[in-house]
Amino acid sequence: MPEPVRVIGLGAGGHAKVVLETLAALGGFEIVGLLDPNRDLLGGEVLGVPVLGDDAELGRQYDPPVSHVFIGLGGAADTRPRRRLYDFARASGFDVVSAIHAAATVSPSAHLGPAATILAGAVVNAAAEIGENVIMNTAAVVEHECVLGDHVHVASGAILASGVDVGNGAHVGAGAVVLQGRRVGAGAVVGAGAVVTGDVEPETVVAGVPARVLRRVNA
Repeated sequence: MPEPVRVIGLGAGGHAKVVLETLAALGGFEIVGLLDPNRDLLGGEVLGVPVLGDDAELGRQYDPPVSHVFIGLGGAADTRPRRRLYDFARASGFDVVSAIHAAATVSPSAHLGPAATILAGAVVNAAAEIGENVIMNTAAVVEHECVLGDHVHVASGAILASGVDVGNGAHVGAGAVVLQGRRVGAGAVVGAGAVVTGDVEPETVVAGVPARVLRRVNA
């Protein structure tokens, strides 16, 4: 039997718990510990896994060595902190593992980029293209021939109909629906429960039924 992959988790909040359980169900991973900047968590445990310190501990010499991490930071509308954590791990020489829940459905003709997080009940249908460090949260649906850029978060219960194109770092909120063939621009935020009937410009926040522009991101 091969040795398990030794992994450090970056983040010790709620999303980390979901990823921990996903990796445990998959098997083949040994979670050495978690790192989180919240000093109040230091010395505690999350689902039995110790919190060892903050992100600076990633460069520590572990014995046996650790060369893999998982990203345990989810985030709500802002995907940038997760992207920064991912880039930090990669720049530090670590590989970022994917967490594909056993209860997710991924078409054999779909393509998943590195470090994908596909949670329970999510569906990735035929010929979909998923970029790196993407979260498809619980029961999210990405229909056939959709294209998701890097660092996208499709929140719980959101549905992307066929042929939707989502730019890098965009967030599609819980329960939102994006109709077929629409474009969600890079860095855009689609509010929870919105129904997107037209294209969404980059770096804009839209919400409502049908979705309308509320403001620019960070405005």
